[in-house]
Amino acid sequence: MTKKWTRVISLAAVAAMVLGLAGCGKGGSGTESADGDTVTVGLLHSLTGSMAISEGSVRDAEVLAIDEINKDGGVLGKKIKYIEEDGASEPSTFATKAEKLLGEDEVATVFGCWTSSSRKAVKQIFEDYDSLLWYPVQYEGMESSENIVYMGAAPNQQIVPAIEYLLDQGYKKFFLIGSDYVFPRTANMIINAQIEAADGAEVVGEEYAAMDQTEFSSIISKIQSAQPDVIINTLNGTGNVSFFKQMADKNITSDDIMSMSFSIAEEEVKTIGADILKGNLVSWNYYQTTDTQKNKEFVKAYKEKYGEDRVTSDPAEAAYDAVYMWKAACEKANSFDTDKVRKALDGLSIDAPEGTITVDGENQHLSKPVRIGQVKEDGLIYEVSATDEPVNPDPYLKTYDWAVKAGVQPLE
Repeated sequence: MTKKWTRVISLAAVAAMVLGLAGCGKGGSGTESADGDTVTVGLLHSLTGSMAISEGSVRDAEVLAIDEINKDGGVLGKKIKYIEEDGASEPSTFATKAEKLLGEDEVATVFGCWTSSSRKAVKQIFEDYDSLLWYPVQYEGMESSENIVYMGAAPNQQIVPAIEYLLDQGYKKFFLIGSDYVFPRTANMIINAQIEAADGAEVVGEEYAAMDQTEFSSIISKIQSAQPDVIINTLNGTGNVSFFKQMADKNITSDDIMSMSFSIAEEEVKTIGADILKGNLVSWNYYQTTDTQKNKEFVKAYKEKYGEDRVTSDPAEAAYDAVYMWKAACEKANSFDTDKVRKALDGLSIDAPEGTITVDGENQHLSKPVRIGQVKEDGLIYEVSATDEPVNPDPYLKTYDWAVKAGVQPLE
């Protein structure tokens, strides 16, 4: 947040009203955006830069949900309008654009971000304006804000069960590779603690790459020297494309070294190539192949709007769910007011393409099913293991003795 806005927010309520910043006041945000027959929301994603490969489909899923809701009568009798901003894959740009959406445009709420760096860059802004950010992506946990609704997986709904699955399958030697920012480093802190507590397992290497890095030959050489059973991959964006294509150039496939990825979904498989990724594992809560009636409807609508060659993904599905969860909360609260919507979220459930999802009011994370998947030759991901019931969120891993003993904590 800029110094200018920080000073404005600290003024008395009357002065804030004079400056047109009533949206910053507790209990008031969200209502200014409802004008006549419409309510305005913000969309904030990377449409350019290294993360555009992933975030474009998230944006498209939100627009699909908005169009469907508008066709069905809107929210509280109002049609949804949206103002779209490009975070350009830069956390500082996300902060600037969030400031605009909340302070200048006075939107009711914002659907946005992907990387944890972008989420952390806007977190304080949403708290200062007392507005809600609907965050659609799995993340490293160790956070809970009353101004963020975490629609993706907490670590116990993706990272931890993925490692448990690999250990159960007999994998012992783990090599960790990730992009150099908060999600991969925190995820690997968790993974190191989990593997250290497992009998006979070890981490044989840990490497990080810049977000815009395209040369991975030295890291691949280190992987070959370490001879791991499995690579744990937390690369994001275009780094995934470069890494796996260069692995293929060296004829390293899943038959040689298995990989488990946390940020490769159907969209990334399509870009990288099923011929390169086939056989490798991923961990999410949803796949395009998830067998629910709601998902069949979602996939059909997504392809009808954007083309038969388009694919859905876990982040896209979570973003789609976010718009519908906001609608349900507004209707339960009979208001767009942030405080009322937040209170309505506690225990709120919707029938989503991934299954029934429910908001935990204590931390604003969701109960979600967990699915381990494998990339197949057709470019789709099919689950090879799944939980019988939705898993309750544990963003701080308080229910895991090994995490408590290791002192797992937030990294900034």
